[in-house]
Amino acid sequence: MKIRHWMTASVLLLLLAAAIVGMVRTQQRRGTSVEVAPPAGSQPAATNNQRVAPHVLVNQRPLQTARRLGTLAYTQEEKDLAHQAEKVADHEVDLAFFDAFRAAQENPPPLTPALKQLADKKDQAQRALQEDQDNVNQLKRKLVAAPESQKENLQDQLDVAQAQLELDEDERDDAAQALEQAGGDPQAEVQRLKQEHDDEEAHLATNAVVGADPVEGYYQAHTLLSVLRAWKALRDKKAKLEEAQQESAAEQESLKQQHSALTAETQQENESRQSAKQQAKGFAQNSKASSREDSKAAAQSALGALKHHQLDEKNLADLGKRIHDEQKCNDIYARWIGLVDIRQRAALHNMIEVLLWILLVALMVYLANRVIERFTRDLKTENKRAETLRAVLKFSAQAVGAIAILLLIFGLPNQTTTILGLAGAGLTVAMKDFIMAFLGWFSLMGRNGIRVGDWVEINGVAGEVVEIGLLKTVLLETGNWTDAGHPTGRKVSFMNSFAIEGHFFNFTTSGQWMWDELRVTIPASLDPYAVIDGIQKLVTKETEVNARKAEEEWQHTTNRYRVQAFSAAPALNVMPSGDGVEVQIRYITRAYERHEMRKRLYEAVVNLMHGKREAVKA
Repeated sequence: MKIRHWMTASVLLLLLAAAIVGMVRTQQRRGTSVEVAPPAGSQPAATNNQRVAPHVLVNQRPLQTARRLGTLAYTQEEKDLAHQAEKVADHEVDLAFFDAFRAAQENPPPLTPALKQLADKKDQAQRALQEDQDNVNQLKRKLVAAPESQKENLQDQLDVAQAQLELDEDERDDAAQALEQAGGDPQAEVQRLKQEHDDEEAHLATNAVVGADPVEGYYQAHTLLSVLRAWKALRDKKAKLEEAQQESAAEQESLKQQHSALTAETQQENESRQSAKQQAKGFAQNSKASSREDSKAAAQSALGALKHHQLDEKNLADLGKRIHDEQKCNDIYARWIGLVDIRQRAALHNMIEVLLWILLVALMVYLANRVIERFTRDLKTENKRAETLRAVLKFSAQAVGAIAILLLIFGLPNQTTTILGLAGAGLTVAMKDFIMAFLGWFSLMGRNGIRVGDWVEINGVAGEVVEIGLLKTVLLETGNWTDAGHPTGRKVSFMNSFAIEGHFFNFTTSGQWMWDELRVTIPASLDPYAVIDGIQKLVTKETEVNARKAEEEWQHTTNRYRVQAFSAAPALNVMPSGDGVEVQIRYITRAYERHEMRKRLYEAVVNLMHGKREAVKA
């Protein structure tokens, strides 16, 4: 074996070994999402280049992320995890709304001159709206109690009052919107965001979301392209889940920092808190007061301190709940990533398995080529025929291997039978001559075909076969068999389709028998009967052995094909002519002996006729 063959075989074997190792290492793990997920509480560390969300009143990103990932859920277990994540994130966002509303109440923004002007305009519009509402209500009561003669007048007044009410309501809304946009009314902005949040939830509850990409379901397929697409889809999903997990970890860290800061602030105010409690207790027990003003001031001071500490406690409790919700989201995403990782690993395993099959097909094709070369090298036949047979067998093996590899990569196409039928019909029409020539080569290679060196006649052209190719046959022309049979020096090529669509004569088959013919003219001066009888006896004697062998072979053929037996005895025809009598003698002979046999018969006939002539003269 040559070095390049050793190298090819070694590379294929190494690739096969690597594929087998990859299949073993990527065997599918069994278990649920809880078993494959990281331990509870584990989370990815926040990186320095992690994206930081801009400052907003209410951070709704946890819920938005959970809803976005919910569209990626494919299996039922993933859908359950997505539902849990959305539920936890919705609870965390609701707490964020409550915290934002309390913060807006507790810490109103300082009013600048511009904001104060907008706030006054809003209050003025609100007062005007209230007056209009009171006026409308009063007119409605009057309209109910008024007599019929006054109802028409009161109805007109009510219509005008309602129109004024609508106008003042629009002015109040415009003033409130201007104040909110200027940042002077955070409570209204939080309420507006909460209303939008509720509207979106109602819309999603009545409208189905878009399903997951079905491509990822092909991770258990057995075609390389499908498994590769599924693996890529699973990889993208895993990247999105990891990004959501990092966002949850960053939000959790931010909430922890807020909780720590608020806890430290609360601890620093612990002394004032205890003082407020004692003041409130003393105020509640002391029934005597020096004056109404001192009592009222003390009550307001104690009430404000208690409310402030109460809000701090609520904020701490809500921050703790939000941190817990973010941790639950983080754990859910970790379990989800575990599920996706299982299927991604299975896709990689199947991909390596398909590659292993492709390598096996390539190795089988390589080994088949080596066997074909070995077989055709030891085949006892002419070089041209062996080369043609080797080329056909190699092409067939490589074509089968290529088709198998294409099927492993792309799989069976949709409408396979229709595609194959149309492709086959088109190729048959376009390559009819080549297909018929190729099929004709198989016919010529059969038992009743031809071989290099045979004497044949194809489409009226006779000659010796010098080449039998995959698509064409080449003859060295020797003229018609009734001629002398010497080569003309011309090579004639025929497409092999003649073996199927036409016919050919092979004079070099078993026995190689052929009918030959002599033409003899008996002069009018000789007795034709004696000459004819002598010629018949002479030809019968010369061809007796060949005729017996030909009849035996033909007898075997007639028994095989069940046809009537032939007679190989010479046939003689006598015809009158202007110079005497013309005699035609047909006899059987071997193809390669026909010239020698004809020569002997002519010499014997000449001697016979010369002897008869002497006898006549005597």
